[in-house]
Amino acid sequence: MPTLSDVTKRAAKGSLDPVYVLVGSERLLIERAIDAVRKAVDAMGAPDFNIEVFDGKGLEASTVVAAARTLPMMADMRLVLVRHVDGMTPAEQRHLADYLDDPSDTTCLVLTASKLDGREKLAKTAKKQGYLVDTKPLRGRELREFVQAEAAAREHNIEPQAIEALIEAVGDDLAALDDAIERLSLFVGPGQRIDADAVSTCVTRIRVESIWSLVDAIGLKDRRKGVAAAQSLLDDREPPLRLLAMVARQLRIVARMREALSDGLRPQEAAKRAGAPPFKAGDLTESARRFTADSLGKAFALIAETDRALKSSKRPPDVIVQEAVLELCADQRQ
Repeated sequence: MPTLSDVTKRAAKGSLDPVYVLVGSERLLIERAIDAVRKAVDAMGAPDFNIEVFDGKGLEASTVVAAARTLPMMADMRLVLVRHVDGMTPAEQRHLADYLDDPSDTTCLVLTASKLDGREKLAKTAKKQGYLVDTKPLRGRELREFVQAEAAAREHNIEPQAIEALIEAVGDDLAALDDAIERLSLFVGPGQRIDADAVSTCVTRIRVESIWSLVDAIGLKDRRKGVAAAQSLLDDREPPLRLLAMVARQLRIVARMREALSDGLRPQEAAKRAGAPPFKAGDLTESARRFTADSLGKAFALIAETDRALKSSKRPPDVIVQEAVLELCADQRQ
Protein backbone atom coordinates (compact mmCIF):
# COMPACT_ATOMS: atom_id res chain seq x y z
CA MET A 1 0.00 0.00 0.00
CA PRO A 2 1.51 3.40 -0.97
CA THR A 3 2.11 6.11 1.62
CA LEU A 4 1.47 9.84 1.41
CA SER A 5 5.22 10.30 1.18
CA ASP A 6 5.29 7.98 -1.85
CA VAL A 7 2.52 9.97 -3.54
CA THR A 8 4.26 13.30 -2.86
CA LYS A 9 7.70 12.16 -4.01
CA ARG A 10 6.45 10.50 -7.20
CA ALA A 11 4.22 13.48 -8.06
CA ALA A 12 7.22 15.79 -7.64
CA LYS A 13 8.90 13.75 -10.41
CA GLY A 14 5.80 14.01 -12.62
CA SER A 15 4.63 10.43 -12.06
CA LEU A 16 0.91 10.12 -11.31
CA ASP A 17 -1.53 7.25 -10.82
CA PRO A 18 -5.01 7.60 -12.36
CA VAL A 19 -6.65 7.48 -8.91
CA TYR A 20 -5.67 8.28 -5.32
CA VAL A 21 -7.95 7.58 -2.35
CA LEU A 22 -6.41 9.50 0.55
CA VAL A 23 -7.91 8.46 3.89
CA GLY A 24 -7.03 9.76 7.35
CA SER A 25 -7.09 12.66 9.76
CA GLU A 26 -3.65 14.14 9.01
CA ARG A 27 -4.96 17.00 6.88
CA LEU A 28 -1.61 18.76 6.54
CA LEU A 29 0.09 15.75 4.95
CA ILE A 30 -2.91 15.02 2.75
CA GLU A 31 -3.00 18.64 1.53
CA ARG A 32 0.71 18.49 0.75
CA ALA A 33 0.17 15.35 -1.31
CA ILE A 34 -2.72 17.03 -3.16
CA ASP A 35 -0.57 20.10 -3.78
CA ALA A 36 2.19 17.92 -5.28
CA VAL A 37 -0.34 16.21 -7.58
CA ARG A 38 -1.79 19.56 -8.59
CA LYS A 39 1.65 20.94 -9.49
CA ALA A 40 2.39 17.81 -11.53
CA VAL A 41 -0.86 18.25 -13.48
CA ASP A 42 -0.16 21.97 -14.01
CA ALA A 43 3.27 21.10 -15.41
CA MET A 44 1.59 19.01 -18.12
CA GLY A 45 0.05 22.08 -19.75
CA ALA A 46 -2.60 24.80 -19.32
CA PRO A 47 -2.12 25.42 -15.57
CA ASP A 48 -5.36 25.84 -13.58
CA PHE A 49 -7.57 25.13 -16.61
CA ASN A 50 -7.80 21.39 -16.05
CA ILE A 51 -8.74 21.21 -12.37
CA GLU A 52 -12.22 20.49 -11.04
CA VAL A 53 -13.03 20.33 -7.32
CA PHE A 54 -16.10 18.87 -5.59
CA ASP A 55 -17.32 18.34 -2.02
CA GLY A 56 -18.73 14.89 -1.31
CA LYS A 57 -21.77 15.90 0.73
CA GLY A 58 -24.82 15.33 -1.48
CA LEU A 59 -22.62 14.64 -4.51
CA GLU A 60 -23.69 12.13 -7.17
CA ALA A 61 -21.18 9.66 -8.58
CA SER A 62 -22.32 10.41 -12.14
CA THR A 63 -21.12 14.02 -11.74
CA VAL A 64 -17.65 12.86 -10.69
CA VAL A 65 -17.41 10.24 -13.42
CA ALA A 66 -18.49 12.74 -16.09
CA ALA A 67 -15.79 15.14 -14.92
CA ALA A 68 -13.20 12.36 -14.85
CA ARG A 69 -14.13 11.22 -18.40
CA THR A 70 -13.80 14.76 -19.77
CA LEU A 71 -10.68 15.23 -21.93
CA PRO A 72 -8.10 17.78 -20.75
CA MET A 73 -7.91 21.12 -22.53
CA MET A 74 -4.57 21.79 -24.24
CA ALA A 75 -2.81 19.48 -21.80
CA ASP A 76 -1.95 15.83 -21.19
CA MET A 77 -3.76 15.45 -17.88
CA ARG A 78 -6.55 16.93 -15.78
CA LEU A 79 -7.20 16.74 -12.03
CA VAL A 80 -10.56 15.95 -10.46
CA LEU A 81 -10.53 16.37 -6.68
CA VAL A 82 -13.39 15.17 -4.45
CA ARG A 83 -13.00 16.25 -0.84
CA HIS A 84 -14.93 14.38 1.88
CA VAL A 85 -15.95 11.50 -0.38
CA ASP A 86 -17.23 9.87 2.82
CA GLY A 87 -20.00 12.51 2.70
CA MET A 88 -21.49 10.78 -0.35
CA THR A 89 -24.24 8.27 0.31
CA PRO A 90 -23.19 4.58 0.45
CA ALA A 91 -25.06 3.96 -2.83
CA GLU A 92 -23.22 6.79 -4.61
CA GLN A 93 -19.90 5.57 -3.20
CA ARG A 94 -20.61 2.14 -4.68
CA HIS A 95 -21.35 3.67 -8.08
CA LEU A 96 -18.11 5.67 -7.87
CA ALA A 97 -16.21 2.46 -7.06
CA ASP A 98 -17.09 1.14 -10.53
CA TYR A 99 -15.01 3.94 -12.08
CA LEU A 100 -11.92 2.75 -10.20
CA ASP A 101 -11.98 -0.50 -12.18
CA ASP A 102 -11.65 1.41 -15.47
CA PRO A 103 -10.29 4.92 -14.85
CA SER A 104 -9.44 7.42 -17.55
CA ASP A 105 -5.76 7.62 -18.44
CA THR A 106 -5.99 11.39 -18.99
CA THR A 107 -7.41 12.23 -15.54
CA CYS A 108 -5.98 11.99 -12.07
CA LEU A 109 -8.91 11.48 -9.69
CA VAL A 110 -8.15 12.28 -6.05
CA LEU A 111 -10.66 11.31 -3.35
CA THR A 112 -10.19 12.32 0.29
CA ALA A 113 -11.99 11.01 3.37
CA SER A 114 -11.52 11.06 7.11
CA LYS A 115 -12.59 7.43 7.22
CA LEU A 116 -13.95 4.79 4.85
CA ASP A 117 -15.76 1.59 5.77
CA GLY A 118 -13.35 -1.17 4.78
CA ARG A 119 -16.28 -3.52 4.18
CA GLU A 120 -17.77 -1.31 1.48
CA LYS A 121 -17.05 -1.51 -2.24
CA LEU A 122 -15.20 1.82 -2.57
CA ALA A 123 -12.57 0.94 0.03
CA LYS A 124 -12.24 -2.64 -1.20
CA THR A 125 -11.84 -1.62 -4.84
CA ALA A 126 -9.36 1.16 -3.99
CA LYS A 127 -7.27 -1.29 -1.98
CA LYS A 128 -7.43 -3.99 -4.67
CA GLN A 129 -6.30 -1.58 -7.40
CA GLY A 130 -3.53 -0.11 -5.23
CA TYR A 131 -5.10 3.33 -5.03
CA LEU A 132 -5.80 3.40 -1.28
CA VAL A 133 -3.49 5.52 0.88
CA ASP A 134 -4.57 5.05 4.50
CA THR A 135 -2.80 7.41 6.90
CA LYS A 136 -2.64 7.15 10.67
CA PRO A 137 -2.02 10.04 13.11
CA LEU A 138 1.65 10.55 13.94
CA ARG A 139 2.53 9.55 17.46
CA GLY A 140 5.66 9.37 19.63
CA ARG A 141 8.88 9.08 17.64
CA GLU A 142 7.18 9.81 14.30
CA LEU A 143 5.72 13.05 15.67
CA ARG A 144 9.13 14.13 16.96
CA GLU A 145 10.70 13.28 13.60
CA PHE A 146 8.05 15.40 11.88
CA VAL A 147 8.96 18.42 14.04
CA GLN A 148 12.66 17.89 13.39
CA ALA A 149 12.09 17.56 9.64
CA GLU A 150 9.95 20.70 9.49
CA ALA A 151 12.65 22.66 11.31
CA ALA A 152 15.34 21.22 9.00
CA ALA A 153 13.28 22.19 5.94
CA ARG A 154 13.57 25.77 7.18
CA GLU A 155 17.34 25.27 7.73
CA HIS A 156 17.21 25.08 11.53
CA ASN A 157 18.54 22.60 14.03
CA ILE A 158 16.10 22.08 16.89
CA GLU A 159 17.09 20.83 20.32
CA PRO A 160 15.40 17.65 21.67
CA GLN A 161 14.15 19.64 24.67
CA ALA A 162 12.63 22.20 22.29
CA ILE A 163 10.84 19.43 20.39
CA GLU A 164 9.33 18.12 23.63
CA ALA A 165 8.35 21.62 24.76
CA LEU A 166 6.75 22.38 21.41
CA ILE A 167 4.66 19.20 21.38
CA GLU A 168 3.63 19.81 25.00
CA ALA A 169 2.56 23.36 24.16
CA VAL A 170 0.81 22.70 20.86
CA GLY A 171 -0.24 19.05 20.93
CA ASP A 172 -0.18 16.60 18.02
CA ASP A 173 -2.06 18.67 15.43
CA LEU A 174 0.40 18.82 12.51
CA ALA A 175 -0.98 22.05 11.04
CA ALA A 176 -0.61 23.78 14.42
CA LEU A 177 2.91 22.40 14.81
CA ASP A 178 3.84 23.55 11.31
CA ASP A 179 2.49 27.04 12.07
CA ALA A 180 4.43 27.16 15.36
CA ILE A 181 7.68 26.11 13.66
CA GLU A 182 7.20 28.82 11.05
CA ARG A 183 6.81 31.40 13.80
CA LEU A 184 9.87 30.01 15.59
CA SER A 185 11.86 30.23 12.36
CA LEU A 186 11.03 33.92 12.01
CA PHE A 187 11.72 34.47 15.72
CA VAL A 188 15.23 32.96 15.90
CA GLY A 189 16.35 34.14 12.47
CA PRO A 190 17.86 32.38 9.42
CA GLY A 191 20.00 29.34 10.22
CA GLN A 192 19.79 29.79 14.00
CA ARG A 193 19.25 26.93 16.44
CA ILE A 194 15.80 26.55 18.01
CA ASP A 195 16.01 25.87 21.75
CA ALA A 196 13.52 25.39 24.55
CA ASP A 197 13.77 29.06 25.57
CA ALA A 198 12.69 30.11 22.09
CA VAL A 199 9.68 27.81 22.31
CA SER A 200 8.77 29.19 25.73
CA THR A 201 9.10 32.79 24.53
CA CYS A 202 7.56 32.52 21.08
CA VAL A 203 4.89 29.82 21.17
CA THR A 204 1.65 30.71 22.91
CA ARG A 205 0.50 27.86 25.11
CA ILE A 206 -2.99 26.60 24.43
CA ARG A 207 -5.19 26.97 27.47
CA VAL A 208 -5.66 23.27 28.07
CA GLU A 209 -7.85 23.92 31.08
CA SER A 210 -10.31 25.82 28.89
CA ILE A 211 -10.33 23.03 26.32
CA TRP A 212 -11.11 20.49 29.04
CA SER A 213 -13.75 22.86 30.41
CA LEU A 214 -15.38 22.85 26.98
CA VAL A 215 -15.20 19.03 26.79
CA ASP A 216 -16.71 18.78 30.27
CA ALA A 217 -19.52 21.12 29.24
CA ILE A 218 -20.36 18.84 26.31
CA GLY A 219 -20.52 15.86 28.62
CA LEU A 220 -22.70 17.71 31.15
CA LYS A 221 -25.01 19.21 28.47
CA ASP A 222 -24.10 22.61 29.95
CA ARG A 223 -24.54 25.11 27.13
CA ARG A 224 -23.70 28.13 29.26
CA LYS A 225 -20.40 26.63 30.43
CA GLY A 226 -19.59 25.47 26.91
CA VAL A 227 -20.20 28.85 25.31
CA ALA A 228 -18.16 30.59 28.04
CA ALA A 229 -15.21 28.20 27.57
CA ALA A 230 -15.28 28.60 23.77
CA GLN A 231 -15.55 32.38 24.02
CA SER A 232 -12.60 32.47 26.43
CA LEU A 233 -10.45 30.66 23.87
CA LEU A 234 -11.66 32.85 21.00
CA ASP A 235 -11.01 36.00 23.05
CA ASP A 236 -7.43 34.77 23.47
CA ARG A 237 -7.20 34.78 19.66
CA GLU A 238 -7.22 31.00 19.42
CA PRO A 239 -7.79 30.24 15.69
CA PRO A 240 -11.20 28.56 15.31
CA LEU A 241 -9.82 25.65 13.27
CA ARG A 242 -7.11 25.03 15.84
CA LEU A 243 -9.64 25.24 18.67
CA LEU A 244 -11.80 22.68 16.89
CA ALA A 245 -8.78 20.41 16.34
CA MET A 246 -7.91 20.54 20.03
CA VAL A 247 -11.47 19.68 21.07
CA ALA A 248 -11.38 16.74 18.66
CA ARG A 249 -8.03 15.66 20.12
CA GLN A 250 -9.36 15.76 23.69
CA LEU A 251 -12.44 13.78 22.68
CA ARG A 252 -10.23 11.17 20.99
CA ILE A 253 -8.38 10.84 24.29
CA VAL A 254 -11.72 10.36 26.07
CA ALA A 255 -12.70 7.69 23.52
CA ARG A 256 -9.41 5.83 24.01
CA MET A 257 -9.84 6.12 27.78
CA ARG A 258 -13.29 4.50 27.54
CA GLU A 259 -11.83 1.60 25.57
CA ALA A 260 -8.91 1.16 27.97
CA LEU A 261 -11.16 1.17 31.03
CA SER A 262 -13.53 -1.31 29.38
CA ASP A 263 -10.52 -3.59 28.87
CA GLY A 264 -10.07 -3.66 32.64
CA LEU A 265 -7.06 -1.35 32.94
CA ARG A 266 -6.61 0.75 36.06
CA PRO A 267 -7.19 4.50 35.59
CA GLN A 268 -3.50 5.47 35.45
CA GLU A 269 -2.67 2.65 33.04
CA ALA A 270 -5.73 3.56 30.95
CA ALA A 271 -4.64 7.22 30.85
CA LYS A 272 -1.21 6.18 29.59
CA ARG A 273 -2.75 4.08 26.81
CA ALA A 274 -5.05 6.97 25.92
CA GLY A 275 -2.03 9.23 25.42
CA ALA A 276 -2.56 11.40 28.51
CA PRO A 277 -0.33 12.02 31.56
CA PRO A 278 -1.13 9.88 34.65
CA PHE A 279 -2.24 12.89 36.71
CA LYS A 280 -5.20 13.29 34.31
CA ALA A 281 -6.44 9.77 35.15
CA GLY A 282 -9.14 10.95 37.57
CA ASP A 283 -10.58 13.60 35.26
CA LEU A 284 -10.44 11.25 32.29
CA THR A 285 -12.20 8.50 34.17
CA GLU A 286 -15.04 10.90 34.93
CA SER A 287 -15.16 12.11 31.31
CA ALA A 288 -15.21 8.53 30.05
CA ARG A 289 -18.16 7.83 32.35
CA ARG A 290 -20.13 10.78 30.96
CA PHE A 291 -19.64 9.99 27.28
CA THR A 292 -21.33 7.07 25.56
CA ALA A 293 -20.05 5.63 22.28
CA ASP A 294 -23.11 7.12 20.58
CA SER A 295 -22.56 10.62 22.00
CA LEU A 296 -18.90 10.54 20.97
CA GLY A 297 -19.87 9.46 17.46
CA LYS A 298 -22.32 12.37 17.17
CA ALA A 299 -19.70 14.78 18.49
CA PHE A 300 -17.07 13.68 15.95
CA ALA A 301 -19.60 13.91 13.10
CA LEU A 302 -20.52 17.46 14.10
CA ILE A 303 -16.85 18.44 14.43
CA ALA A 304 -16.28 17.21 10.87
CA GLU A 305 -19.25 19.28 9.62
CA THR A 306 -17.97 22.34 11.48
CA ASP A 307 -14.50 21.84 10.00
CA ARG A 308 -16.01 21.92 6.51
CA ALA A 309 -18.06 25.01 7.36
CA LEU A 310 -15.03 26.89 8.68
CA LYS A 311 -13.17 26.18 5.44
CA SER A 312 -15.96 26.93 2.99
CA SER A 313 -18.55 29.23 4.57
CA LYS A 314 -18.45 33.03 4.37
CA ARG A 315 -20.07 33.30 7.80
CA PRO A 316 -17.93 34.60 10.73
CA PRO A 317 -15.80 31.72 12.09
CA ASP A 318 -16.54 32.66 15.71
CA VAL A 319 -20.28 32.33 15.06
CA ILE A 320 -19.79 28.93 13.41
CA VAL A 321 -17.79 27.69 16.41
CA GLN A 322 -20.31 28.93 18.97
CA GLU A 323 -23.21 27.36 17.07
CA ALA A 324 -21.29 24.09 16.98
CA VAL A 325 -20.71 24.27 20.74
CA LEU A 326 -24.43 24.76 21.35
CA GLU A 327 -25.25 21.79 19.14
CA LEU A 328 -22.51 19.63 20.67
CA CYS A 329 -23.97 20.21 24.10
CA ALA A 330 -27.50 19.51 22.88
CA ASP A 331 -26.39 16.38 21.02
CA GLN A 332 -25.52 14.71 24.28
CA ARG A 333 -29.14 14.65 25.41
CA GLN A 334 -30.52 11.14 25.62
